[in-house]
Amino acid sequence: MVENRHTSIGLSDETVLEMYEMMLLARRLDERMWLLNRSGKIPFVISCQGQEAAQVGAAFALDKKKDYVLPYYRDMGVVLTFGMTATDIMLSGFAKAEDPNSGGRQMPGHFGQKKNRIVTGSSPVTTQVPHAVGIALAGRMAQEDLVTFVTFGEGSSNQGDFHEGANFAGVHKLPVIFMCENNKYAISVPVEKQLACENVADRAQGYGMPGFTIDGNDPIEVYKYVKEAADRARRGEGPSLIETITYRLTAHSSDDDDRSYRSPDEVQQAKTNDPIITFCAYLKETGVMDEALEKEINDRIMKKVNEATEYAEHAPYSKPEDALTYVYAEKQ
Repeated sequence: MVENRHTSIGLSDETVLEMYEMMLLARRLDERMWLLNRSGKIPFVISCQGQEAAQVGAAFALDKKKDYVLPYYRDMGVVLTFGMTATDIMLSGFAKAEDPNSGGRQMPGHFGQKKNRIVTGSSPVTTQVPHAVGIALAGRMAQEDLVTFVTFGEGSSNQGDFHEGANFAGVHKLPVIFMCENNKYAISVPVEKQLACENVADRAQGYGMPGFTIDGNDPIEVYKYVKEAADRARRGEGPSLIETITYRLTAHSSDDDDRSYRSPDEVQQAKTNDPIITFCAYLKETGVMDEALEKEINDRIMKKVNEATEYAEHAPYSKPEDALTYVYAEKQ
């Protein structure tokens, strides 16, 4: 038996099982979308594979009834935890009328769902950061008890949006959690060609907030740091920057050939630290899960994925005349 690390930070056995199930759901949906893309049924995939632990660990540390999340395009684990369903994800992949994000107008990964406090992003990266800061300021002005949680890749931490947002949040001590999912590559550019400093979290000092670089493959560690950041924000002590070290196990997107900038051996080596496998092993070694329960969870998830795929594939597309709905004001 290995050391039980989750109960000491307030996570029950039931909760870590829920976390594992959410991570696995994100992985199985992602795998299915790649198959659908390669068979010509959906146009585009931008993958979460390898980053599920950071996403789910963080989202479980937030208050789904109060807090707002502003995810970046890989964050399937975050949005599933905050209330999106497998069917919602598949409707987006197939670009159908019932897609809750945009009615089939945007590419997959442009998450947005008002009822679940998921704020939509855009194709230009990092625009969600100043939005998160603005929502935190609005919450402060309205005296609401809320935290905003915003994610981005390490490449995005070089954008002006990140620096302006972080500076404003630091100056005004706003309740924002900035989480960088550092997967080592900004599309094809390795991290050593992106940063002059050692870690993205080193940039926190310039904006008057604490910065932490942590293991993004460990959902328990991510939960711990995000929970502490959320508690700190609610006490009025300002923002935090958390850098989760992860690895993208797939190409940047379904239109990318990652063999041109990283070796298959590198990817294969990273797979030995796949968070789905390592967290599953932890749950078994601590006696939280056995082989039978693992199979039961996987079977339940595959049923969800199959049903979501079947529903979304046969759902209607948007009508052509709806293309400009919500784009221009309509005469009353």
